[in-house]
Amino acid sequence: MTTSTIGDFLLRRLCEAGIAHLFGVPGDFNLAFMQQIEDGGALAWVGTCNELNASYAADGYARLNGIAGLVVTNGVGALSAINGVAGANSEHVPVVVVCGSLPLKAVDQRLLMHHTPADGSQNTFYRAFEQVTAAQARITPQNAVIEIDRLITTAWQLKRPVYLELPSDIVYLDIEVPDEPLRLALPASDPERLRACADAVAARLAAATAPAVVIDLDVDRFGVAGEVAELAGKLALPVATMVTSKAVIDETAPTSVGLYAGAGSLPVTRDSVEKSDCLVTLGYRPVDLTTSCFNDAIPDSAIRLHAYSADVDGVNYQAVTLKELLHAVIDAVEPVTDRQITRPVPMPVATNTPPTAGRLTQGEYWAAIQEFVRAGDVLIAEDGTANGGAWGLSLPPDCTFVTQAVWGSIGYSVGSTLGTLLAAPHRRHLLFVGDGSFQLTAQEVSTMLRHDLKPIILLVNNGGYTIERTILGRTARYNDVANWSYAQLPQVFQPGTTARSCTVSTLEELKEALAAPHDSLVFIEAVMDRFDTPDLLIGAGHGSADLDYGPRGPQLRPGAQI
Repeated sequence: MTTSTIGDFLLRRLCEAGIAHLFGVPGDFNLAFMQQIEDGGALAWVGTCNELNASYAADGYARLNGIAGLVVTNGVGALSAINGVAGANSEHVPVVVVCGSLPLKAVDQRLLMHHTPADGSQNTFYRAFEQVTAAQARITPQNAVIEIDRLITTAWQLKRPVYLELPSDIVYLDIEVPDEPLRLALPASDPERLRACADAVAARLAAATAPAVVIDLDVDRFGVAGEVAELAGKLALPVATMVTSKAVIDETAPTSVGLYAGAGSLPVTRDSVEKSDCLVTLGYRPVDLTTSCFNDAIPDSAIRLHAYSADVDGVNYQAVTLKELLHAVIDAVEPVTDRQITRPVPMPVATNTPPTAGRLTQGEYWAAIQEFVRAGDVLIAEDGTANGGAWGLSLPPDCTFVTQAVWGSIGYSVGSTLGTLLAAPHRRHLLFVGDGSFQLTAQEVSTMLRHDLKPIILLVNNGGYTIERTILGRTARYNDVANWSYAQLPQVFQPGTTARSCTVSTLEELKEALAAPHDSLVFIEAVMDRFDTPDLLIGAGHGSADLDYGPRGPQLRPGAQI
C-alpha cells in the first residue's frame, strides 16, 4: 500500500483503464479535482462548450478507445449531461461520469446548497443517474479505493456508463491505496457451461444446411469482430449486420451479406437470415428503428448469444463469456469449403428526386461520397438524412461507422466527432450531418479548431428536419430551421483559421470541394431541395408514423409526409 489523495488515485485509475482525455465543463464543485487534473498532467483536459456536448464527445471517444471519462459539476452540469449518458447506456458505451458534488460536510449537516432543489434532499441527481447507468457510488474516504475500482471495472466489463459522485471537500484527503495497477479483464466462463454451450452450438452448425449469423452492436463493444470473421470464414457463414453494427465486419469480405433490417433489407440479405436453419445472433435487439418497425423475422430456432450468456435450443447457459465461447466454437467445428454464399449487389442510394441540371441531389451527393470514402476512414453519421444515405454506402476495409441508431438524439454526431478525433487522431474522420441537427451542437466545431483537429464536415442544408418531414409535417413550420451561413462558421469560431470552407449546390462543385487538400479542418455545406430525400428514409419515416400515431393519425392527411 502507498498514500495518495483521493483525487489523484481516481486519476491514476482512469489512466490505467486506458483513458488519456477527459471531457467536461468546470464548476465550483469539481474545481478542486480539475486542479489535480491540471497539476498531474497525465490526462489531457478537453473543455467543451456545454456538458451535453461533453457527454457526446465521451461517447464517441469510448467507441474507438474502449472507455472514456466525463467530468461535470453537481446538479446543473450533471443534468445537462444526462441525455448523452442515457444514450451511452442505450448504445452500450462505457463512460465513467465523475460528478464533482456537494462537500460531505454539507451532506452531513443537511445544508441548503446552490445547484440543488434547496429542499433538503440529498440524492436527487444520484437517483436520476441510477436510471441511466450500470453502477453508482458516492465516494467517501472510507470507500474510495473499493468504489473507484468497482465502478471503472463495471463500466469496462458491461460496456455501460457509471456515475461517480466526488464530494468537493475530500479530493485532497490522503488515503491508503494499492500499489498494483488496475486490472481490467473479462470474467472467466464456467468451464462446464462453456464446454456444454460450445458443443451445442457446434452441433447445430454442423447439422445445418443454411446457417447464418446476424450481429448487433455488442460485437463491436465486446471486441469479438475478429472471432466472428474467423468463424464465418471457417464455416463459410453469411454474416448480416444490423445498422447498429455497420462496418464492424469488413463489408468487402466474401461472407458479408449486407445490412439486415427486416422488411427493409435487400432480398439476398433477408433470405440469408430469415430462411436460415441455424441462425446465430450476437447481441440481437429488435428495436423499431433497426427492424423496419418490427418487420423482422428471426427464426424461432435461432441461437442467441449475449455478452455473458447464451440461449441454445431452449437451454439458457449462464457464466459464458462471448469471446471465450466463440473461440471454443471455432475450435470445435470442422471447416466447410463447399458452401456458396450469395452476396447482394451493391446499389446506389436511391432518392425521390431525379438528377436535374444545375441542382445537387441526394443521389448525386451520396454517389460522390461513395467514391470519396477510403479504407480506414471513421464515418460519423447523424440520425436522419445522414444515416439514410450513409447506411447505403459500401465501405472499404478497416472503416469505423459511428451512429446513434437506437437512442437517436439529434446533434449527437458533432460532439461525438470531437471524441473520435481525439481517440484516433491518425485516421481520417468524416462527419455527415444535416442543418437541423447541426444547430443543436454546432459550438463544438470551435473546440475542434482550438485543438487543431482536422475532420471533414459534410453538412446538408435543406432547410430543416427532413427526417421529421418524412414522418409528419412535410411543409409544416415546426420542421423549419433558421438558415445559417454554415460555411462561414469556422471563421466565426476562430478568426484567421486555415480551415477550408465552401458552399456547393451542384455536383461539379461538390467534386471540386472533395478533391481539395485535407491539411486542415474542411467544412462543406451542400445546398439541396428540402424535399429531396433518400428512399430508405422515406420508408422509415412512414413506418414510424404508422407505428407512433396509428390508423387515425394525422400522417394520413394528403401531403402530410414526404
